[in-house]
Amino acid sequence: MGKGGMSQGEKEDGEEVNMAAWLLGVNTLKIQPFELPSLGPYDVLVRMKAVGICGSDVHYLKTLRCADFVVKEPMVIGHECAGVIEKVGSEVKTLVPGDRVALEPGISCWRCDHCKGGRYNLCPEMKFFATPPVHGSLANQVVHPADLCFKLPDNVSLEEGAMCEPLSVGLHACRRANIGPETNVLIMGAGPIGLVTMLGA
Repeated sequence: MGKGGMSQGEKEDGEEVNMAAWLLGVNTLKIQPFELPSLGPYDVLVRMKAVGICGSDVHYLKTLRCADFVVKEPMVIGHECAGVIEKVGSEVKTLVPGDRVALEPGISCWRCDHCKGGRYNLCPEMKFFATPPVHGSLANQVVHPADLCFKLPDNVSLEEGAMCEPLSVGLHACRRANIGPETNVLIMGAGPIGLVTMLGA
């Protein structure tokens, strides 16, 4: 701060402005303020500490689309993430400020047959970080349902916590393919998903 002005990321009252990486156009990212919703009774405020860059983020950056999902207005990217709880809603009993957590990036409806059957990943009403029009987690802070934040053991780093989501993709692929100790596997690609699929196999 100098000459009476404010440094980027600071409000007039000295409170921190939440900043995020906004996708504004093809190959155009900009760090800009990101206003969060108010903290609901079952929500937590998480300070992001590690956010991975997924292939979908790269697709959005390069083409503004990933399959049928098209970016039509500025969007915050990122969904592979972990952070530290800063505030908890009035009804949250399982987490406290200071807890290190990995975040499940998909918020399902909890009411449809898929959700009730335990297959919430197939929910037709899924709101998934950084999938248009839902904003992602490459930000200083996010508000998220407490039930979708998973406390990390002391021996798991925040960077490893951010890899929980891609690891789940690899494990799901292995389960779908019924991979066992004697299965021969061909993995195409040595990016993060290929590597965690190899670890899962």
